[in-house]
Amino acid sequence: MKWVVPAGYKKEQIDWAGNILVSNKPSKEDFDKAFDILDNWRAIHGYPMHALKNRIDRYLSIMDPEGFGAQRLKRFFAIYYKLDRSKRGILRKLTLFQMQDLGGCRAILSNVNFVKPFCDKCFLKAKTKHKLITNHDYIAKPRPSGYRGVHLVYQYFSDKPGKKEYSGLLIEIQIRSKLQHLWATADETIGIFIDESIKSSEAKPEWLEFFKLVSSAFALMEKCPLVENTPQDEKELYLMIKQKEAELEVIKKLKSWKRGIHETQELKKKGKFQYYLLELNIPKEELSVTPFTEAERIKAIEKYAEIEKRNINKKEYNVVLVSADKTSDLQKTYTNYYGDTDEFVKVLTEIINKY
Repeated sequence: MKWVVPAGYKKEQIDWAGNILVSNKPSKEDFDKAFDILDNWRAIHGYPMHALKNRIDRYLSIMDPEGFGAQRLKRFFAIYYKLDRSKRGILRKLTLFQMQDLGGCRAILSNVNFVKPFCDKCFLKAKTKHKLITNHDYIAKPRPSGYRGVHLVYQYFSDKPGKKEYSGLLIEIQIRSKLQHLWATADETIGIFIDESIKSSEAKPEWLEFFKLVSSAFALMEKCPLVENTPQDEKELYLMIKQKEAELEVIKKLKSWKRGIHETQELKKKGKFQYYLLELNIPKEELSVTPFTEAERIKAIEKYAEIEKRNINKKEYNVVLVSADKTSDLQKTYTNYYGDTDEFVKVLTEIINKY
């Protein structure tokens, strides 16, 4: 099985590339070189990410067969956005080399009660050579935006030939319940269409308030801590959500966006696909999905880099390369790229109709 190998770039070169990518007017020569460095630096996280995803799958099959997982390499614009926010002083000082989530895995548990046991058995209390770097429980203490879930960052380690060259790379693991996942995907879906980052608390106040309230409603359902500065009483909370939903026309907009998005390339081609390149054109409300087999991994990564580079200045163009064992898992885990927020709308409707 062939994986992208490190090109030998040093920390200083990687950080230089990150600085060039967020600089005001880099030369074409510098930009192309910086993008090549980023492309390799990001791509080499593929194997450690794959190894940890396999671990997640093993434990899910035992502890929660209804749960599911996926993996993804971070999109260029997400990398750019994080580095740019750091440069502007909005985030703590962060360099491209230090970024902890270039490779990421998700584990979505069918019930919130499975999250802690899964975290413990699969990672925190398990025997592993990988080193735990950070452990943030945003279920016990939700983010101000309303985001809830557990975030772990591990430093990959291997002493096996052909694999130890990946030692030291960081992989982020997000573990959350299905209900928390519905909130997160609805948050990201709306963020894509209104061109704002709700989960980073960089959006219009009315949208930030709406998602904070809904997060607390979901937390009440799961008997978990609520977001700070939101009502503790169910009726008061639900009525506030009802009012905000009416003002923002959330359900109407979500349904409209879902109808508008259509797949321009059907997954009708026969074969067992492992990688999917998703290209979302927001103004045209078009989604293109290109599948790749396991043997086409390198081709998929190269195509991903090519499309990102070609659309480097088009914020309205969203592209991501994802891996999922089945097309159904792909749609479950990355519903924001399909505008498929039916389940979120269903729960939200129950909330606004209760009182």
